[in-house]
Amino acid sequence: MASLAPGEAVLCTNAMTGFVTRFAPSPTGALHLGHAFAALTALDAARAAGGRFLLRIEDLDGARCRPEFETAIYEDLAWLGVAWETPVRRQSEHMGDYARVLDDLVARSLVYRDFRTRRELMAESVNAPHELGVTVRGGPASDEAERLATGQPFAWRLSLDRCRDTLGADWISLGFEADGVWTKAEPERLGDAILARKEFPASYHLASVHDDALQGITHIIRGEDLRDAAHLHVLLQRLLGLPTPTYRHHRLILGDNGKRLAKRDLAVTLRAMRASGETPSSIRAQLGLRE
Repeated sequence: MASLAPGEAVLCTNAMTGFVTRFAPSPTGALHLGHAFAALTALDAARAAGGRFLLRIEDLDGARCRPEFETAIYEDLAWLGVAWETPVRRQSEHMGDYARVLDDLVARSLVYRDFRTRRELMAESVNAPHELGVTVRGGPASDEAERLATGQPFAWRLSLDRCRDTLGADWISLGFEADGVWTKAEPERLGDAILARKEFPASYHLASVHDDALQGITHIIRGEDLRDAAHLHVLLQRLLGLPTPTYRHHRLILGDNGKRLAKRDLAVTLRAMRASGETPSSIRAQLGLRE
């Protein structure tokens, strides 16, 4: 599947392609009930609309993504009765696509280098907890040149100030449909978000926006925890000349402690549930989904 050239018009529109949605897990651990709910919710919506359901593997994090987890994703989803179109897009195979998009943003001065460490940013966040997102500014050109010369790592951040200047009056009209309601986009919620790093051409935000447009996704169905991300993604879509999908946000599956299920908390996996005698029907019943 080809990539989108910067500024290239997307030929497929909602009206032309109907209903196209996707489930896009990262192979950084085993799937749990939360993933099952997300995949089945998107699949059921596609089936109800007579549309298409795609699977995308978001394996950008080379340090945490593992082949065995990707294999397990396919096995767990197939066991659940989830069917998807092939071939599956694996983001790690398309780094050049994201690099070209980033180069375009750099050429248009819409991003800037941020040399601050994660520790420094965390300290700033603690000192200014009232701010919606982390917003930083690049240092003097001489300081930046010196840092580059010494090979210091940096992140590419989207400059909201430059975006406002570039879009002008169009900034006010940024918006999207979410859960049946027209919503004004507020990119400030995520501040000057990181879009890439020195030796890593894309963050989740950049790659996801690019791939959703490339694959003709018309409806993005994902958890409530990603609601704020839509505000940034709509801005990127406008900057890159891409269509804005319709968004739906579903409830999160919580554990016994009342917190969202997460891989890092070693939530009970689908594989373990299958081994204990659970069936796809019993999983659907637990999640409150119809057959």
